[in-house]
Amino acid sequence: MDAIELDFGKTVRKHREKSGLSQEEFAAKAGVHRTYISSIELGKVQVSIGVAEKLAQALGVPLSNMFREIERGRDDADG
Repeated sequence: MDAIELDFGKTVRKHREKSGLSQEEFAAKAGVHRTYISSIELGKVQVSIGVAEKLAQALGVPLSNMFREIERGRDDADG
């Protein structure tokens, strides 16, 4: 997978852990399967924009904020 999938997965995991949700709890809240959450967090799948929105809503974080975090992380890495 590309870096965007890895970066998105890391961002999802960070917010899930910050909220104190297990993968199973988060999956139920977002309406997706737990193994799919694992694949997302590992950057193994390309997530549709609809699923990305479900994840953000379940985390209580605007999707735009998640993408901004990814962009900031990339800007920091570029120096």
